[in-house]
Amino acid sequence: MSKRDWFDGDCRACPRLAAFLDEVQGEHPGYHARPVAPFGDDRARLLVVGLAPGMHGANRTGRPFTGDYAGVLLYDTLHRFGFGNHPHSTALGDGLELTGCRITNAVKCLPPQNKPTGPEVRQCNPFLRAELADLPAGAVILALGSLAHNAVLRSLGLKAAAYKFGHNVLHALPDGRHLLDSYHCSRYNTQTKRLTEVMFHQVFERARGLLA
Repeated sequence: MSKRDWFDGDCRACPRLAAFLDEVQGEHPGYHARPVAPFGDDRARLLVVGLAPGMHGANRTGRPFTGDYAGVLLYDTLHRFGFGNHPHSTALGDGLELTGCRITNAVKCLPPQNKPTGPEVRQCNPFLRAELADLPAGAVILALGSLAHNAVLRSLGLKAAAYKFGHNVLHALPDGRHLLDSYHCSRYNTQTKRLTEVMFHQVFERARGLLA
């Protein structure tokens, strides 16, 4: 796949997800309710990989981590570390731009209960593989959560057993790039303090250091 194949806004390859999006579109006619495109710099050296669009976030707005609780900490942190021109992401057309960073998801469509199946993750994996292939040497892939971590490894043809997920754990990849893990910045993780703002900033400090 080439860069132009990072994303297919008309993809309906997963019957369960396609049917669910049709249902959501019927209930919320104003929602995006389609595959959500990656967002950010095409020449990024930092790629943030999330799980999947949230029901009332990316699935509503059409931009990853936009309009939901998880995006509050992410975009504020991206701004703090010089990757974004604004600390908030509210909607398409809000003027937000990312520099040196791009955000994507392991699964591009909203899954029921935010839980994609194994076959759905695998079906979507070639798009992530194409996006990873375009990253330059020395790039950092930041995986938010274990599902994103494992999807990245699958895309690269690497075994999960050799690269175990852990918060702020850094993995040197065979091609000279880096895989950096973080707990997902979900409402549950932040409200239970499994992930604090300080912990999240430490991950980005590490990423920024690797890219320096």
